[in-house]
Amino acid sequence: MVTLIISCSSRLRLVLTSFIPCEETTRVLASENAGHAAQAVADPGIVDILLWGVLPYVALVVLIGGTIWRYRTDQFGWTTRSSQVYESKLLRIASPLFHYGLAAVFLGHVGGLLVPKAFTDLVVSDDTYHIVALVGGSVAAVATIVGMFVLIGRRASNSRVRSATTRNDVFMYVVLVLVILAGTAATLISAVNPSGGLPPVNGHEVHFNYRETISVWFRSLFYFHPEVALMVNIPVAFKIHIVVAMVLFIIWPFTRLVHALTVPLHYLFRPYTVYRSRGGQRVGARRGWDPVGTLPRERADR
Repeated sequence: MVTLIISCSSRLRLVLTSFIPCEETTRVLASENAGHAAQAVADPGIVDILLWGVLPYVALVVLIGGTIWRYRTDQFGWTTRSSQVYESKLLRIASPLFHYGLAAVFLGHVGGLLVPKAFTDLVVSDDTYHIVALVGGSVAAVATIVGMFVLIGRRASNSRVRSATTRNDVFMYVVLVLVILAGTAATLISAVNPSGGLPPVNGHEVHFNYRETISVWFRSLFYFHPEVALMVNIPVAFKIHIVVAMVLFIIWPFTRLVHALTVPLHYLFRPYTVYRSRGGQRVGARRGWDPVGTLPRERADR
């Protein structure tokens, strides 16, 4: 929302009020993050506004709009093209590793980004939370990375699987690998170095905590007032991970990744079909609500 406001220095200027905080707003943001007081909250520039205030909404619009378009125009190509008929041994090992590992990574992101720190502090200490998150996240990351590279190696080494791989698939794999490796690198850097690679501020070592910066920014997107200032001074590895992740969401509807949005819930409620009774007597076509092993009512009345 573009509006004219009077800045803190009493100058009249055209700004994006949802994105650029004045000095008073900056002080409020800094006080909210006093838990790591050494980390400064800086005024965002135009690049910061585009990356953390505009690009997330562009990615969301493309993801939703592209998914609807894909479903309306390409329902038969919605599911991923299976290559199991070409090679199945490596697929049986790598596919569960990758998919279950990725599911665990996703749940970890949901907990870390959507659940406020104040809520988890009521249950566990901050140190305990980070230890559990680091151990669990490391296991999930290893499973995901191993499964991913085995799947990629399978496509590269098997000529029949490679022939079924399109340029679209190659580009998708490149972006997916960058997202996963950047996220893993950011987590490891923060685990080894509490500052996350950030330089000292005013002679004090920075103690970076993504739950007081990235998580707050992420939740602010949902009420359409992104706290861009919180993203200015975060480690570069996290910035790369987030930006590439948004690129992944933008291309998502136009790649084989769209099959992840298909959950066959109707199988949970689909009536079963019995072709023969337990006694071996054919009962013919039956309705889904007829009890198992009984004749259809109209035939039983004859």
